[in-house]
Amino acid sequence: MGALILIAITVGGAIIIASMAQNRSNRAFDARQNNQLEDAVADARRWIERLGSQVLNLAGTDSASTQALADASERYNAASSQISTARTPAQARMARESALEGLHYINAAREIMGLPAGPTLPPLEGQKAAGSVTETRTIEHEGHSVTASPYATPETPNYYPGGRVAGRPVPAGWYSEPWWKSALRTGVWTAGSMLLFSTLFHGMAGVAYGADEFASGMGTGADDFGGTEDFGSDDFGGDDFGGDDLGGGDFGGGAADAGDAGDGGGFFDGLFGGDGGNDGGGFFDGGFDGFDI
Repeated sequence: MGALILIAITVGGAIIIASMAQNRSNRAFDARQNNQLEDAVADARRWIERLGSQVLNLAGTDSASTQALADASERYNAASSQISTARTPAQARMARESALEGLHYINAAREIMGLPAGPTLPPLEGQKAAGSVTETRTIEHEGHSVTASPYATPETPNYYPGGRVAGRPVPAGWYSEPWWKSALRTGVWTAGSMLLFSTLFHGMAGVAYGADEFASGMGTGADDFGGTEDFGSDDFGGDDFGGDDLGGGDFGGGAADAGDAGDGGGFFDGLFGGDGGNDGGGFFDGGFDGFDI
């Protein structure tokens, strides 16, 4: 009877220890997530404030610069809205991306107006893979003309800095109309977008991918799409899961927190007269060697 009571006490103690370790792990994880969110929000706000300052202090001098500044203002409003509701680091990074896109519009407008572009900006997501317009080309699409150009002209006042829109690549360049705008607003591409892309960019040197890659969202560089920033080592493979919290210090080796008495055998070897770990036994190491019941 006494042995059963001791077993119950030991099992209960082990459960309490495991629960305490789990709670400690959860607190560490929450603290790390909070720190990551705070850092991501601070970074996003830095770019949003810089964009807001430019939007307030610049005025366009022609149709192209005016349109670029209008697009920058729209991106500022989007970034401000996104950061106000950001609850995760990924959401804060979305706000940062919107602000950076707006700053690329600002740089385009400043270039047209003969102003210094300012410091080099970080690239947008998928910007390199999306490519760029390298020649002026006009096509007929759904009853009207669509023109792409490497330069701002009266016929191509709509700029896009290159990157992903609703999961698909859009090459950097100047366009007669913002053919990506509805997808940016709704998150859904129209049925004719694949045909427009194929006709407008087929064989263009700066866009080294076709309509199928456009539709799949891959562009020319898979590394630029769906990388490890959001779901890589920092979030799920390293520090948070499988690393310091659940794979190492708290539940990993077992000796530090929930203990196997350092022998690699049963969970209670050290308590119940184990065999030094030579048998690699089961949970109670094969029948409580230390008790004579």
